Amino acid sequence: MKFGLFGSAKLTKVSNDIDSSLGYNDWINYNIEAEQLGYTSTFTVEHHFTGLGQVSASLNLLTYLAAKTSKIKLGTAVLTLPWHNPVLVAEQIATMDLLSGGRIELGVGKGYRYNEFKGFNIDMEEASDRFEESIDIIIKSWTNRERWSYEGKFWSYKDIIVEPLCNQKPHPTLWMAAGNHESIQKVAKRNANLLLDQFSPLSEVEKRVLVYKNTIEEAGHKSNTNNRIALARALFIAKNNQEKMDIIDKRMEARSTVDKLSERPDGKNKSSIMSFKGPDEALNGALIGTEDEIHNRLNEFKKIGIGYILLVDAGGGLSHLQKFADKIMPYH
Repeated sequence: MKFGLFGSAKLTKVSNDIDSSLGYNDWINYNIEAEQLGYTSTFTVEHHFTGLGQVSASLNLLTYLAAKTSKIKLGTAVLTLPWHNPVLVAEQIATMDLLSGGRIELGVGKGYRYNEFKGFNIDMEEASDRFEESIDIIIKSWTNRERWSYEGKFWSYKDIIVEPLCNQKPHPTLWMAAGNHESIQKVAKRNANLLLDQFSPLSEVEKRVLVYKNTIEEAGHKSNTNNRIALARALFIAKNNQEKMDIIDKRMEARSTVDKLSERPDGKNKSSIMSFKGPDEALNGALIGTEDEIHNRLNEFKKIGIGYILLVDAGGGLSHLQKFADKIMPYH
């Protein structure tokens, strides 16, 4: 299996945050150490208007990290495309890819938190259409070496050529976040890699993997998908069951904060990440438990076709990252 990191940094002091347990500079040092420990990648989130101090300028943060590292892959999970000019995204990612020596992995998504769409004054109902148009424009920007113009529903450009060229050819690896089965089919038809969220229980992860694999095969794309599906999972190596349950309780409290930011006023947020709530996702999905329990959970993931795990720090910090690399990673 391959193991990377998933998460964020934070500025404000809050006791519970679902993605962030480290300040900005501590996060940089955490990732520098992760590279030395042999982790494959680090993917960082993008969030706005939370009051938690989460990362809002993820490309800036990753660019700084790129200058401090030499091997670890640098990813977004996700850059929320409905809020960004896609040509500017293409230019920024290409520049980062060039300067990092081809280490950038672009993870993109539609967004799911209502408060962010409200803050940007963008209709949440437009998210899917904005996302699809932006993907087309980004790929066109990376692959078209002649000047071009474009007139779309949300964006228009006149007589442009996008620079610089990416280091990776034809362009950096494209990861797309999806959870609804129809959305997963769209990812597979584009022949993009699939990002799965940290909250879904094992039973739902298995269903999503099958949808992706079946659609990839039906579309005639590369069929070996184990390393083309990255699954985010919270990590905490507990001493005993009591410590495990304490961490799960804290995680549920933090999740409640996220849900309040995410829910629409009418209570009808249909995003897949909002589908699974309560302790089941942590008890039957996360890597929260003793060493033996985590080994068993990883074996379950392997059986259903997951070969790439992105670890979310659930409070253990660097010591748990080191322990995982020493005691667990070599056996998977």
